[in-house]
Amino acid sequence: MLFVLVILSHDRRRILHFNATEHPTAAWAARQLFEAFGLDDAPSFLLRDRDAIYGDLFRRQVASLNINEVVTSPRSPWQNPYVERVIGSIRMKCLDHTIVLGERHLRRIIRNYVNYYNNVRTHLSLVKDAPDRRPVQAPKLGRIVSRRYCGGLHHEYFRTAAWDE
Repeated sequence: MLFVLVILSHDRRRILHFNATEHPTAAWAARQLFEAFGLDDAPSFLLRDRDAIYGDLFRRQVASLNINEVVTSPRSPWQNPYVERVIGSIRMKCLDHTIVLGERHLRRIIRNYVNYYNNVRTHLSLVKDAPDRRPVQAPKLGRIVSRRYCGGLHHEYFRTAAWDE
Protein backbone atom coordinates (compact mmCIF):
# COMPACT_ATOMS: atom_id res chain seq x y z
CA MET A 1 0.00 0.00 0.00
CA LEU A 2 1.26 3.46 -0.90
CA PHE A 3 0.29 6.75 0.73
CA VAL A 4 0.19 10.17 -0.92
CA LEU A 5 0.35 13.56 0.82
CA VAL A 6 -1.13 16.49 -1.11
CA ILE A 7 -0.68 20.17 -0.22
CA LEU A 8 -3.23 22.45 -1.88
CA SER A 9 -3.55 26.22 -2.05
CA HIS A 10 -7.20 27.06 -1.38
CA ASP A 11 -7.39 30.35 -3.27
CA ARG A 12 -6.81 28.93 -6.79
CA ARG A 13 -7.16 25.20 -5.96
CA ARG A 14 -3.54 24.77 -7.04
CA ILE A 15 -1.65 21.66 -5.97
CA LEU A 16 1.53 23.04 -4.44
CA HIS A 17 3.26 19.82 -3.47
CA PHE A 18 2.75 16.08 -3.30
CA ASN A 19 4.79 13.04 -2.44
CA ALA A 20 4.23 9.33 -1.99
CA THR A 21 5.67 6.78 0.40
CA GLU A 22 5.11 3.25 1.55
CA HIS A 23 5.78 4.09 5.21
CA PRO A 24 4.51 7.57 6.22
CA THR A 25 5.85 8.97 9.47
CA ALA A 26 5.59 12.29 11.28
CA ALA A 27 9.19 13.05 10.25
CA TRP A 28 8.36 12.36 6.59
CA ALA A 29 5.25 14.59 6.76
CA ALA A 30 7.24 17.39 8.45
CA ARG A 31 9.89 17.16 5.73
CA GLN A 32 7.15 17.50 3.08
CA LEU A 33 6.09 20.82 4.64
CA PHE A 34 9.64 22.10 4.42
CA GLU A 35 9.99 20.88 0.83
CA ALA A 36 6.71 22.55 -0.13
CA PHE A 37 7.38 25.95 1.43
CA GLY A 38 10.99 26.28 2.52
CA LEU A 39 11.60 28.94 5.14
CA ASP A 40 10.25 31.99 3.31
CA ASP A 41 7.08 30.95 1.45
CA ALA A 42 5.06 29.35 4.23
CA PRO A 43 1.36 30.21 4.28
CA SER A 44 -0.38 31.79 7.27
CA PHE A 45 -2.68 28.83 7.86
CA LEU A 46 -2.63 25.07 7.40
CA LEU A 47 -5.93 23.21 7.42
CA ARG A 48 -5.49 19.49 8.07
CA ASP A 49 -7.35 16.44 9.32
CA ARG A 50 -6.63 14.43 12.47
CA ASP A 51 -4.56 11.66 10.89
CA ALA A 52 -2.08 10.05 13.28
CA ILE A 53 0.79 10.95 10.94
CA TYR A 54 0.58 14.55 12.12
CA GLY A 55 2.40 13.85 15.37
CA ASP A 56 4.44 16.07 17.66
CA LEU A 57 7.34 16.41 15.23
CA PHE A 58 4.96 17.58 12.50
CA ARG A 59 3.33 20.13 14.84
CA ARG A 60 6.75 21.47 15.84
CA GLN A 61 7.66 21.90 12.15
CA VAL A 62 4.41 23.81 11.56
CA ALA A 63 5.18 26.07 14.52
CA SER A 64 8.78 26.64 13.35
CA LEU A 65 7.44 27.86 10.00
CA ASN A 66 5.07 30.29 11.82
CA ILE A 67 1.99 28.59 10.37
CA ASN A 68 -1.29 28.64 12.29
CA GLU A 69 -2.62 25.10 12.33
CA VAL A 70 -6.37 24.50 11.97
CA VAL A 71 -7.48 20.94 12.67
CA THR A 72 -10.81 19.64 11.38
CA SER A 73 -13.28 17.86 13.62
CA PRO A 74 -13.04 14.07 13.84
CA ARG A 75 -14.57 12.21 10.88
CA SER A 76 -15.52 15.46 9.13
CA PRO A 77 -14.11 15.44 5.60
CA TRP A 78 -16.62 18.13 4.53
CA GLN A 79 -14.63 20.64 6.60
CA ASN A 80 -11.83 20.45 4.04
CA PRO A 81 -13.79 19.99 0.79
CA TYR A 82 -11.19 21.31 -1.66
CA VAL A 83 -8.56 18.76 -0.69
CA GLU A 84 -11.15 15.98 -0.52
CA ARG A 85 -12.21 16.89 -4.07
CA VAL A 86 -8.60 16.87 -5.31
CA ILE A 87 -8.00 13.47 -3.73
CA GLY A 88 -11.21 12.18 -5.34
CA SER A 89 -10.17 13.60 -8.71
CA ILE A 90 -6.74 11.97 -8.53
CA ARG A 91 -8.36 8.64 -7.71
CA MET A 92 -11.29 8.76 -10.17
CA LYS A 93 -9.67 10.56 -13.11
CA CYS A 94 -6.24 8.96 -12.96
CA LEU A 95 -5.44 6.13 -10.55
CA ASP A 96 -8.62 4.11 -11.16
CA HIS A 97 -7.47 3.74 -14.79
CA THR A 98 -3.83 2.94 -14.11
CA ILE A 99 -1.86 -0.01 -12.76
CA VAL A 100 0.72 1.38 -10.34
CA LEU A 101 3.99 -0.56 -10.40
CA GLY A 102 5.67 1.03 -7.39
CA GLU A 103 6.43 4.19 -5.46
CA ARG A 104 8.49 5.82 -8.22
CA HIS A 105 5.87 4.98 -10.81
CA LEU A 106 3.11 6.43 -8.61
CA ARG A 107 5.04 9.69 -8.24
CA ARG A 108 5.47 9.91 -12.02
CA ILE A 109 1.76 9.27 -12.63
CA ILE A 110 0.69 11.85 -10.07
CA ARG A 111 3.28 14.39 -11.28
CA ASN A 112 1.78 14.11 -14.77
CA TYR A 113 -1.76 14.49 -13.38
CA VAL A 114 -0.74 17.48 -11.22
CA ASN A 115 0.71 19.16 -14.31
CA TYR A 116 -2.59 18.56 -16.11
CA TYR A 117 -4.65 19.62 -13.06
CA ASN A 118 -2.76 22.89 -12.46
CA ASN A 119 -2.31 23.97 -16.09
CA VAL A 120 -5.21 22.53 -18.09
CA ARG A 121 -8.15 21.23 -16.05
CA THR A 122 -10.91 23.81 -15.78
CA HIS A 123 -12.75 24.63 -12.56
CA LEU A 124 -16.21 26.15 -12.40
CA SER A 125 -15.27 28.11 -9.27
CA LEU A 126 -12.42 29.70 -11.24
CA VAL A 127 -14.76 30.77 -14.07
CA LYS A 128 -13.67 27.74 -16.14
CA ASP A 129 -10.00 28.61 -15.82
CA ALA A 130 -7.19 26.39 -14.58
CA PRO A 131 -5.41 27.03 -11.24
CA ASP A 132 -2.48 28.44 -13.24
CA ARG A 133 -4.16 31.09 -15.37
CA ARG A 134 -4.31 30.45 -19.11
CA PRO A 135 -4.51 33.08 -21.84
CA VAL A 136 -7.47 33.11 -24.21
CA GLN A 137 -6.31 31.91 -27.61
CA ALA A 138 -7.66 33.76 -30.62
CA PRO A 139 -8.50 31.81 -33.81
CA LYS A 140 -5.77 33.70 -35.69
CA LEU A 141 -3.14 31.81 -33.64
CA GLY A 142 -3.58 28.80 -35.89
CA ARG A 143 -4.98 25.30 -35.93
CA ILE A 144 -6.09 23.38 -32.86
CA VAL A 145 -3.74 20.62 -31.75
CA SER A 146 -3.86 18.19 -28.87
CA ARG A 147 -1.42 17.29 -26.09
CA ARG A 148 -1.88 14.05 -24.14
CA TYR A 149 -1.69 13.74 -20.35
CA CYS A 150 -1.77 10.67 -18.11
CA GLY A 151 -1.12 8.25 -20.94
CA GLY A 152 -3.94 9.68 -23.04
CA LEU A 153 -6.61 9.75 -20.31
CA HIS A 154 -6.75 13.56 -20.59
CA HIS A 155 -5.96 16.01 -23.35
CA GLU A 156 -5.19 19.68 -23.71
CA TYR A 157 -6.35 21.44 -26.86
CA PHE A 158 -4.58 24.61 -27.91
CA ARG A 159 -3.88 26.69 -30.98
CA THR A 160 -0.51 26.80 -32.65
CA ALA A 161 0.69 28.63 -35.75
CA ALA A 162 3.44 26.06 -36.32
CA TRP A 163 0.92 23.59 -37.75
CA ASP A 164 -0.29 26.05 -40.43
CA GLU A 165 2.88 25.76 -42.51
